[in-house]
Amino acid sequence: MFIDDYQKIFLSDRPMLDVRAPIEFEQGHFQHAQNKPLLDNQQRQSIGLCYKEQGQDAAIEMGWQMATEEVIEARISHWAEFTQANPNGCLYCFRGGLRSQFSQQLLKQHGIDYPIVKGGYKAMRQFLLQELEQACQNAPLIIIAGPTGSGKTKAIEQIERSIDLEAEACHRGSAFGQLLNAQQPAQISFENNISQRWLKLGRERAVLMEDEGRLIGRLNLPDYLQAAMQKAPLVQIEEPLEQRCQWVIEDYVLSPLREISIAAFSQNLSANLYRIRKRLGGLRYQALQKEFELACQSWSKQQEASAFYGPIEQLLRDYYDPMYKYQLQQRQGQVLFRGRCQELVDWCREQNL
Repeated sequence: MFIDDYQKIFLSDRPMLDVRAPIEFEQGHFQHAQNKPLLDNQQRQSIGLCYKEQGQDAAIEMGWQMATEEVIEARISHWAEFTQANPNGCLYCFRGGLRSQFSQQLLKQHGIDYPIVKGGYKAMRQFLLQELEQACQNAPLIIIAGPTGSGKTKAIEQIERSIDLEAEACHRGSAFGQLLNAQQPAQISFENNISQRWLKLGRERAVLMEDEGRLIGRLNLPDYLQAAMQKAPLVQIEEPLEQRCQWVIEDYVLSPLREISIAAFSQNLSANLYRIRKRLGGLRYQALQKEFELACQSWSKQQEASAFYGPIEQLLRDYYDPMYKYQLQQRQGQVLFRGRCQELVDWCREQNL
């Protein structure tokens, strides 16, 4: 039994049993897939080499040799647990070929009839790529612009028709944006997730995204998404510098310090500041480094964050704001709205966004 309605699979968040090798799963997967491999990484490599050198029949024979009774029992146990928890699910390998068919056959022998995704991972991945590219070309898009600390992410979280690129990337986007205790997904998984989110929102009404550069951490925005964002109309958040400093302290200082020690925070802050030292210039970098060291010392003694206000204000005013103004000048889209963060959220609700 095969299924090939990829749109329905993703719109319904259908559970998926991914029987590819772990290394394939790590390189890219879908949100509602679980990896319970037929072959481990070494077995996959050995059988693949046999297939290239001796052909399909020899590769199948090697696979059967590896499929000892103990191995089959372990696989069936894991798969049966998944199918019982997800009776409406499906399974796939890379192309919907031998591995998924063999897995389906083993399940059938144990009384479990589970459908295969026709074309496997490759076909579903291609479907999502095509959907994302078509959305970028044809669907209405609005970009939320605003200087660092102006509450763009706060707005995104309250706007129903939005895609939070930074959340999908597990990164805030700036030199200081690495999230603690969070690993960025694989590039392919990042693209899959964006496409699936947009697919669920549909293309009839506008979708909002935060203004981003080419990179979010180590992840690239696809070229066609960058092009669409560059041309899209803007809504601009304008918050007083004082409010922005307070939000930056909350998001980038107090929030991390609830999870890690001041020593680890100070080390991470110093490393991030070092990354932009050339853009800051030697004297400004040294001055900021010293001020942040003093602020960390103040926190160690008094658990007081007010000492962070000065260097953060300087960093926003003298570094991030000029960079934002320059980038804003490169934008081609018209400005639909200007206002404070909450005013933008209210405007979006009025626009049914």
